Order: sequence, then C-alpha cells, then structure tokens
Amino acid sequence: MAGRYADSVFLRRDLPEDSYLTAIPAVRWLRTHRLELDAPVTFLVGENGSGKSTLLEAMAVASGFNAEGGTRNFTFSTRATHSHLGEYLTVAKRRYPRDGFFLRAESFYNVATNIDEMDEEPSFSPRLIDSYGGVSLHAQSHGESFLALVQNRFGGQGLYLLDEPEAALSPSRQLTLLGEMHRLVARDSQFIIATHSPILMAYPGARIYLLSEDGICRTAYRETEHYQLTRRFLEDPERMLRYLFGEED
Repeated sequence: MAGRYADSVFLRRDLPEDSYLTAIPAVRWLRTHRLELDAPVTFLVGENGSGKSTLLEAMAVASGFNAEGGTRNFTFSTRATHSHLGEYLTVAKRRYPRDGFFLRAESFYNVATNIDEMDEEPSFSPRLIDSYGGVSLHAQSHGESFLALVQNRFGGQGLYLLDEPEAALSPSRQLTLLGEMHRLVARDSQFIIATHSPILMAYPGARIYLLSEDGICRTAYRETEHYQLTRRFLEDPERMLRYLFGEED
C-alpha cells in the first residue's frame, strides 16, 4: 500500500520488571498487542505523561534514527536522556523508505547545531544546510526552521516521525504543515506524530490512537478530548473561564 513503510509496533521481549517503563499503561499494552500502523498518517495522543513521546522516540530508535533527532546519518549525542524502550521494541516494516527523519521539538536546536558544525568541516561535498533551504536553522525562528525542514529536507518516499511539531507553530503555520503533509503523502510518505494539536489531528483518513490508563485504543477525531474541549472553549470562552475560575453560578 502506498505511504506504508512501518506496518506495526510490538514488544519483541519483556522489559525488566524493575524498569520504570513497566509503569506506563501504553507500554504494558504492547506486551500483548500490536499497534497497527494501517494508514499513511498516524497520531499518538493523550495526556502529559501518557507515554506518547516515549513510544515515538522508541519507534524512532528501533527504526535506526538518532535518539535526539535527525536522519539515520545523524549520530551526535549531547546528553543520553532517552529511554531503553527502543531496545525491546520492534517496528515491523512493510518496505523500506528512501527518506526519513525524526523530529523532536525539544532537541531540534541540537540538530541545527550539528548541521552547522558539520558544514564547518572541510569537505568537497555540497553544504548540508543546502538540503534544509540554504539558511542556517539557527538564523530563523523556531517555527520557520521547522517549516524549512519539512518544505526543503523532506523529499517524499519517506518515513517521518514528529514529536509535538505544533510546539513551535502558530495555528496558521499548523495549517501550512497539514498542507505539506498532504503533499508528502501524495509522494508516497508515511507520518507518525505525537501531538496535542486538534488542528493536526484533523488530517483526513488519519488513524488516531489514544494513550491512557487503559493502554492504547483507536479513537475518532471528534471523540478526542482535544477536539471536544477546544470546541467547547471556542463556542463560549466566557463561560469556560467562569467555570475555570470558580465563578460559575
């Protein structure tokens, strides 16, 4: 199927019983279930602490990406803070992508620094930054550098894992990202995204998995708390604020 590289995710062996990861319901769920990646775009959603970023990071590591982000060719490490879940996880492949990238909002600064440092080294090859738009990612705002990455470096026929990309993007830029995702899906790409953004989750035909105390379950867009809470707030922000501030009659 077009746009399908990663087919499913499962634990190939048990974690040590004393591992803190066993306390995460989503990880325990993977002991007996497979997470099916049966669409070109998959979202992992849930409350803070539900394990969505931990799972996405482990999927990236198990797929050969650097734990701090970048392509499979990035090997830098500024601080070993990633979990060991990737050592126990298997990402079953349907086929192998020609391109790929793991985007972590929290460590994208380190990726940008590594690109600049590599370009400072003597080389007969073209500058690496030319693949990212030609302008140092540090010379742009956080949101501009995110979009420069997607618009210039993501070439299609790729597996792209994005961890909370909305962190640096305004609502209008999130809509721009949706348009870029659609362009890349049309070019035979697959996205797996951990997010809180109801804008991004609206991508047509996407699979949405909710990580909660019950493990992992598939959910519909309009059934997510992100959609429902945002809709209620926008329909009557004054009432929501009165309730929040304890002023509701």
